[in-house]
Amino acid sequence: MTTYKNAGVDKEEGYKTVDLIKPLVKKTYNKNVLTELGQFGALYELGKYNNPVLVSGTDGVGTKIKIALEVKKLDTIGIDCFAMCANDISCHGAKPLFFLDYLACGKLDALEASEIIKGMALACEQTGTALIGGETAEMPGMYKSGDYDVAGFCVGIVEKENIITGAHINEGDVIIGIASSGLHSNGFSLVRKLIPDLEEIFNDEHIWKTLLTPTALYSNIINSLVEKFNIKGIAHITGGGLYENVPRIIPESLCANIYKDNIPQQSIFKLLQERGKIEEKEMYGTFNMGVGLVIVIEKNINEDVLNHIQQNNFVAFNLGEIINNSLNKIIIN
Repeated sequence: MTTYKNAGVDKEEGYKTVDLIKPLVKKTYNKNVLTELGQFGALYELGKYNNPVLVSGTDGVGTKIKIALEVKKLDTIGIDCFAMCANDISCHGAKPLFFLDYLACGKLDALEASEIIKGMALACEQTGTALIGGETAEMPGMYKSGDYDVAGFCVGIVEKENIITGAHINEGDVIIGIASSGLHSNGFSLVRKLIPDLEEIFNDEHIWKTLLTPTALYSNIINSLVEKFNIKGIAHITGGGLYENVPRIIPESLCANIYKDNIPQQSIFKLLQERGKIEEKEMYGTFNMGVGLVIVIEKNINEDVLNHIQQNNFVAFNLGEIINNSLNKIIIN
């Protein structure tokens, strides 16, 4: 007799996964979540807002997950997935409300899947975001046994008058950088080419530990900044590095003048550049180079903003200034 399991899909392993993640997911719920895990759709009540705008974002972790699978450490990948989505929507001043995940694999292992989702739940809990649903897809023939891919979808909310787009950035505004926690989740196809031996010793430990450092969660610090200060623009430095992401918030005829010597150096970037003999512009166009978040503010509140960020346990530094330039939206000196 032919069964679905004969075709490579084990329904019982899927049910086991749900049982393992239910208590993790439940911890992220708040009074606005109106359904339990397992419904056809997840219901979330907005609460009281004057003129609410929903802000959404979706992303994944790319080939960083291959490193996690190879060393069998999966709990931080879920943090990466959430952070990549939530950090993006926070750039518009939005507070993340809820998150959904998509996990695809060749052969489902409930323990492995629950480790990935455990990281998502932890990140959601730390940012006050509800993990209200997701999908686990076992797809033999599409993925090899042992392969996984993961993506997420986050929705946040902001009052319409408080939306941050960069439109009000002016000449003379200053640029503050907030340090990354390492590579975050971009550039890993190149990283894997340059570092084939994950057991290599780097900074007195196996290099995979550095590579798997999860993406920093910026939602809480962004929320506290926008409540206290006039933040004109925020850029999350992801794929494409500073060259790709900073111009997204710079108005026409203006330019972000970046001073690279002000960025605290992280040794992993130096290693990659030397090992691959990579040109500097390629490095700044591929990796975050130690800058996880860029914030544009008026010059007169510069010191107050720096102090606030540092008091919230992030490394912050003066990264540059906004200048007039109709030819370039970013210059890295």
